[in-house]
Amino acid sequence: MLATIASAAVFGIEAHRIDVEVDLGRGMMVFSTVGSAATAVTEARTRVKSALENSGFAFPQRRVTVNLAPADVRKEGTAFDLPIALGILAADGHLPTEALRGTLIVGELSLDGRVRGVRGMLPLAAAARRGGLQRLLVPAENAIEARVVSGMEVVAVGSLPEAVRALRGELEPTSAPEATIEASHARATPVRDDDLDLADVRGQPVARRALEIAAAGGHNLLFIGPPGAGKTMLARRLATILPPMSDDERLEASVVASVAGLVRPDQPLLTRRPFRAPHHSVSDVALIGGGPHGRPGEVSLAHHGVLFLDELPEFRRNALEALRQPLESGDVVIARAGYHLTFPARSMLVASMNPCPCGYFGHPRQPCGCNPTAIRAYRNRISGPLLDRIDLQVAVDPVSASDLRTAPPGESSADVGARVLEARARQQRRLGRSRAHCNAQMRPAEIRRHCALDADASRLLEAAIERLGLSARAHDRVLKVGRTIADLADTPSVRAAHVAEAIQYRQLDREGL
Repeated sequence: MLATIASAAVFGIEAHRIDVEVDLGRGMMVFSTVGSAATAVTEARTRVKSALENSGFAFPQRRVTVNLAPADVRKEGTAFDLPIALGILAADGHLPTEALRGTLIVGELSLDGRVRGVRGMLPLAAAARRGGLQRLLVPAENAIEARVVSGMEVVAVGSLPEAVRALRGELEPTSAPEATIEASHARATPVRDDDLDLADVRGQPVARRALEIAAAGGHNLLFIGPPGAGKTMLARRLATILPPMSDDERLEASVVASVAGLVRPDQPLLTRRPFRAPHHSVSDVALIGGGPHGRPGEVSLAHHGVLFLDELPEFRRNALEALRQPLESGDVVIARAGYHLTFPARSMLVASMNPCPCGYFGHPRQPCGCNPTAIRAYRNRISGPLLDRIDLQVAVDPVSASDLRTAPPGESSADVGARVLEARARQQRRLGRSRAHCNAQMRPAEIRRHCALDADASRLLEAAIERLGLSARAHDRVLKVGRTIADLADTPSVRAAHVAEAIQYRQLDREGL
């Protein structure tokens, strides 16, 4: 007997249909799995056999052959356990094959027959709808996530016997609550933490201003200053002034989180922008993505959010250089012998670093013991091409003890966030339906269209390029930052004052290091 069950597998952030073909043939009792199955898939035979027997079903004393088609595509993960078990039951006559038609089935099995959740349910459900299937049979843990994709009947099961009864029509499964994008829209909030607020920051007017500009235009930002000056404190509060995600942004970020297994079962759609802060020991693969299973890296997990790299020069040079292409294009393209994947990576890079190895170069009270050669070598750990892609490079000076104790609180995140939201709204109206959602994402044609300068601003920028030796990329980024400053001031054109302030934030270019 032969049974075929529709299932799916996730490759990158996309899911593709996989047909699970189960044949019970004559011969010795052998369980073989073919079709480019990885170790976790071939191990399914042990889980499936125990789950069937512990659920009250006799394992057929025949030759069991499982084929995962198409056979030339590598299959990973444990989502094929449930379709394999149900395929064996259907081939053995315990399930009508008609009950399996039009149904995509995924799920991992425990040895006692319980059905465990799997990663990537959002793209799996989307693949089912794209393939013309009408029904999803999924683990109860993934039911709410599966309901995000409209137009699909979702059958949630907690065990193998429950799945069998549901397919036989003997059980009315508990319906999963609705979790559409619209239903989650009311819960969507900026990335806020009750313990974090810009009002906590004393002094630092220039750094606070740069933080607001970065949030308003989606610009990459680097803080340079001695230990204890407040670089990390400022960077972590950037998340509190970012605007809420749009519906499209929420869905895109949620798909990446779903593939990585980071979504909560009761809240499959992200309501806050991601904030990722990997340690400086992170590997190239963990930062960029890829590896043997083709997983998204930190830069993709921060899609539509913030990637914070603290102590930037301490990161591996190869890892930092791999960031150059994602920062420019907004995508990570990974080509390997076994696969070719594209992950979205439209995130804001926020980084911090000391001015020298000891950290006290330029400190007003603490002497620096580093010689110029050591300082140059330390800063050269960050390449010029990577610095070119960081729009704002800002010095963070230490705050005096008297200011720490007596200075009044700064503006709150709510007040600054309101200005950021207004500036983003102006950008969206101006950019219309283009691919860019904020000033930092503008392409060269859009820069020429929306960042035209008057004569005074043009002369100022030309003089800065000659004096500082700015590259063509840095020239465009100065224009983008100037456009954001004009948006915060609600000014239709980019003026000389806006360009001058944008040039001020090229700290390392101005120092000539």
